[in-house]
Amino acid sequence: MNGDRNGQEDVTGSRGREHARGRRRGQGELESQVLSVLGTAPEPVSAAWVQQRLGGDLAYTTVITILSRLLAKQAVTRTRVGRSYVWSPTADQAGLAALRMRRVLDSEKDRDAVLASFVSSLSPDDERLMRDLLREAGVPDAEVGVPGDADREE
Repeated sequence: MNGDRNGQEDVTGSRGREHARGRRRGQGELESQVLSVLGTAPEPVSAAWVQQRLGGDLAYTTVITILSRLLAKQAVTRTRVGRSYVWSPTADQAGLAALRMRRVLDSEKDRDAVLASFVSSLSPDDERLMRDLLREAGVPDAEVGVPGDADREE
C-alpha cells in the first residue's frame, strides 16, 4: 500500500502502525512462522513470497531481517537469482530449537556442567528418549550413561 508512507499512518510512527496491526510478536515466534512458511514452499522462494504467506502484516524489511537472522543461524540458505535472493529452509522448527540449544551450550564455559545439569533435570520419559536417540546415533550402551547413574539404584 502506497498510503503507508504518506498517509495518516505516518503520524503515529512505526510503533503506532505495529500496534494498530496487532500484537507485537517475539523474534523466536517470527522465526518459527517464517520457517513454517518456507517449509510449505515447493521450491526456493523470494522474501516477498514469504511476506505474502505470512498475511502481509509484516514489513518487507522485517521479513528480510528475520530471514537474515535465520541464515546466520544456518536454519535457511539463500541463492542469488538476478538482483535478489531466494530462500530455502535447512531446519524445521525442531531444528531451530536445537540450533538455539547448541548456541547456548557453545556460549557456556563449563560445557560438562551445563550438560550434566540439563540431563539430570530430564523427566524419566525424556531421559529414556535421550538414551534411545543416542543408541540410534550409534553411541555404545556403555557410553550412554547419565551423570549420577552410578549413584542410582536399579
